[in-house]
Amino acid sequence: MSGIQAILPLTSKQLSPQIDRSKIKQALEDDQSISATFIGQERAREALTFGLGMKARGYNFYVMGEAATGRYTLVRDYIQRHANSLPNPDDWCLINNFDEEREPFVVRMQAGGARAFVKDVSHLIDELLDTFPAAFDNPGYQRRKAAIGREFDQRYDQAIDSVERFAKANQVALLEEGGTISFAPIVNGSTITDTEFTNLSDEKRTYFYQLIDELENRLSESLLSLPAWKRENSERLRELNRQTIESCIKPLLKTLEHKYASNLAILKYLRRMKGHLIDTIVSTLIEENKEDKLDEQERRALLEELYLPNVLMGHEINASAPIIYEPNPNYQNLFGKMEYTSIHGNVYTNYRMIRPGALHKANGGYLLLDVERLIEQPYVWETLKLAIKSSSLKMELPQQDVGMVNAMTLNPQPVDLNVKIVLFGSRELYYTLQDYDEEFMELFRVLVDFDPDIPLSRQSQFDFIGRVKRELVELGISEISLPAMQRLVEYSLRMAEHQKRLSAHFADVIELIHEAKYFCDKALTDKLELEHLTTALEAKKRRTGRVSQSLLDDIKEGHVLIATEGNAVGKVNGLTVLDIGDSTFGTPARITSTVYAGASGVVDIEREVELGQSIHSKGVMLLTGYLGNKYAQHFPLTLSANIALEQSYGHIDGDSASLGELIALISALTEIPATQNLAVTGSINQYGEVQAVGGVNEKIEGFFDLCQHRGLNGQQGVVIPKSNAINLVLDKAVIDAVKKEQFRVYTVETVDQALTLLMNKEAGVINSKGRYPKNTINYHAVNRLYNIALTVNGGE
Repeated sequence: MSGIQAILPLTSKQLSPQIDRSKIKQALEDDQSISATFIGQERAREALTFGLGMKARGYNFYVMGEAATGRYTLVRDYIQRHANSLPNPDDWCLINNFDEEREPFVVRMQAGGARAFVKDVSHLIDELLDTFPAAFDNPGYQRRKAAIGREFDQRYDQAIDSVERFAKANQVALLEEGGTISFAPIVNGSTITDTEFTNLSDEKRTYFYQLIDELENRLSESLLSLPAWKRENSERLRELNRQTIESCIKPLLKTLEHKYASNLAILKYLRRMKGHLIDTIVSTLIEENKEDKLDEQERRALLEELYLPNVLMGHEINASAPIIYEPNPNYQNLFGKMEYTSIHGNVYTNYRMIRPGALHKANGGYLLLDVERLIEQPYVWETLKLAIKSSSLKMELPQQDVGMVNAMTLNPQPVDLNVKIVLFGSRELYYTLQDYDEEFMELFRVLVDFDPDIPLSRQSQFDFIGRVKRELVELGISEISLPAMQRLVEYSLRMAEHQKRLSAHFADVIELIHEAKYFCDKALTDKLELEHLTTALEAKKRRTGRVSQSLLDDIKEGHVLIATEGNAVGKVNGLTVLDIGDSTFGTPARITSTVYAGASGVVDIEREVELGQSIHSKGVMLLTGYLGNKYAQHFPLTLSANIALEQSYGHIDGDSASLGELIALISALTEIPATQNLAVTGSINQYGEVQAVGGVNEKIEGFFDLCQHRGLNGQQGVVIPKSNAINLVLDKAVIDAVKKEQFRVYTVETVDQALTLLMNKEAGVINSKGRYPKNTINYHAVNRLYNIALTVNGGE
C-alpha cells in the first residue's frame, strides 16, 4: 500500500493563489496608479509604439485578440496620447465648379480655415442681398437706363413721324393704340367710320385703298430695323446692368481675394465666381418682367446653393489628430454619400448635398474599424484597400448602393488621404485574410496581438488596481476596501484559470463593479465592500444558474445516476464543464464501460450515434494505443469494449474524459471495482501520461456541490492532472472543506497513479522479466487481455 500512501492530496493553500495583501494596500494608497491605461500587454504596447512611429505607407494596424479584453479602450487611449503631439489636421471643403457642375472642386485649407471661408462667403451673400436689387434704384443708374430708353424711343418716333406726315398730306390719319398702328381716311377734316367709308364712291374708296397700302409699305420700310434696335437696346441695358453689378460686387470680392491671396485654389474660385455671380444676379434678381419674383429667403437659398462652400471636414485651430470609430462601416458611412431631393418629379443633387464619410473625418488621423463587420459589406473592403494604396479618397458610389439608375450623380475631385487604419478582429480572421488576400500583409504590416491573460507581476497588479480605481471614480464610488480589492484580483485570476496570471477580459471585472455598485446604492454607501462583491456574484450566479441547478436537482432526485459513495466495476465519475450563454458550470457524469470476448476493439458509443465530436473521439481512440503499448507487447490486442457517458443526450467534445474512460475500461477489464467517492478528469496520451484539461475549477466545484448536498464523508474528492494544479482558483467553500479534511483534491501525472487512487490497489511496475507483480491492477489487465486473445484467436 506504499504506492497509495505516496499520493497525497493538495493542501488548502495550494487550491488558490496566495496574494500579497501588502502590495494591494500599497497600490490602493498610491494616487498615481489611477492613471494606468495598459494592464500588461507589453507585446501589444510595443507594436503600437512602433506602428505609430512609422510614417511609411502600409503600416496600418490589425489589433488581434478576443472580445471584451479592453482592446478598443486601451488602443484608443494609447493613440490619443500620441495624437496630441501630431500637427493640426487640414480642413477640406467642396466648392462649385461653374464650368462643369457635376465635377465640384475640392479645396484643402489649414485647420479652422474651412468654417472661416464658409462664414466669409455667407457674409458676401448677405451683402449681395443688401445690395441687389437696391443698387438699381440709384439715380445714376436710372438716368442711364432712361437715356437708353429715350434713344430707342427717338428712333421709333422718327420712323413713325415721316410716315405720319406723308399720311396727313394725303388726307389719312395715323392711329397708334396698344402698340398697334393703323390708318384711317380723313373726310371733311375728321376720320370716318367703316360705315361712312362704305358710303363713299367707288373711286374714292379705291383711292384710299391704294393710299393706305402705300402707307403700310412705307411704315414697314421705316420700321424694318426695329428688331435690331430692340436687340441693341436690350444689349445696352444688359451691359448697363452688368457694369452696375460689377461695380458693386468688385470691392466685395476684392476683400476676399486679398484675404485668400495665399490660397491659389480659392483665389481661382473667387475669380470664376465673379462672372457667374453677375449672370446669376442679372437672370434672377433684377428681371422686372418675371412672373414669379423670388422673395428674400428664396434668393438667399439660391445664392447659397450656388456659392456657399460645403465643409467635408472642419477642425478647431488647436485640434489634435482625429480618432474616429465607425461602428457600422457600410459603403456610405465609410466613403461618404450623396443626398438627393425631388424637384417636380425629377431626382436632383448638387455639391452641397455631398456628406462626408468616416474616412473624410479621420483624414490626418486614425480610423478604427471592426473587420468582421467591414468585410460583410459589399464593395467596402476592395475600395478601402484601393484608397489606402493610392493615398486618395474618391467618392464613387456603386450604382447598386445608390439604388438609382437614371438619377443625376456627381463626380467630385479626389481628396488626398493620410490616415492610419486600425482594424479590430479575431485571430482566425487575421490568418484567413493573410491566406486569401495577397494585399492584406502589404497594407496591414503592424500586428497588435493582445494576450488573453497577463502575468501577475508587481507592475501588472499595480496597473490592474489603478484601472479599477479609475472605473470607481467614473462610477462615483469614493473608496474600496482592501478585502474587496483583493477579491477583484482573485476574480480576475479565476477568469484566467491561473494562480499567476490575470485575465485580460477586464470588461468582466468592470461588469462586476457595476453590479456591486447597485448593492452599494441599496446600502446607502459610496464605499465598495467585500460583501457587495459577494452579493453581486451570488445574484449573478442565481440569475444565470437555472440550468446548472436543474442538472443538480436531477442528480439529487435520482433522475441522473451519480454515486458519491461505495465501489463499482466499470463505473467512474467523470467531470464535465458546460458553457451555456454567459454561465459556465461543472457537473459530474457517469462513465461506464463493458468488456467481453471479441475483436471489435474499443467502441465509442457517443461516436457511433454521432453525439461525440472529433476531439472526444480522438481521446477514446487513444485508449487502444495505450492498451496495446502497455499490455499487448507479446500477443495481439484483441477485445470488444464499449464506453459511454451515461445519460448524455447532447453533443460531447473534448478529450478531458479520456482518463476516466480508461479507468472505467480497466476496471471492467480486470473486474476490480473503482471507488465512487472520487471523480476524475484528465487527458491521456498513448504512453499513459496525464495531460492538462480546461475548466478544472468548475469541474471540481460541480462535484463538490453534489457531495456537500449528500453530506461530506471525508473520503470524497477529485483527481486532476498535476499540470492543472497551477490553474486552481477554487471557491472558498471548497477550500474550507479541504482544510477541515472533508474533501480532497488529488493530482496525478500517470495513469497508474490514477488507477491506484480510484481502485485502492497498486497499479504495479513491470520488472526486468517484463512481468507485473501478482495481484496488481496491471497484472490482472494483462492476464485478462491474454485470455480474451486466446479465446478469440484460438489456443489453450
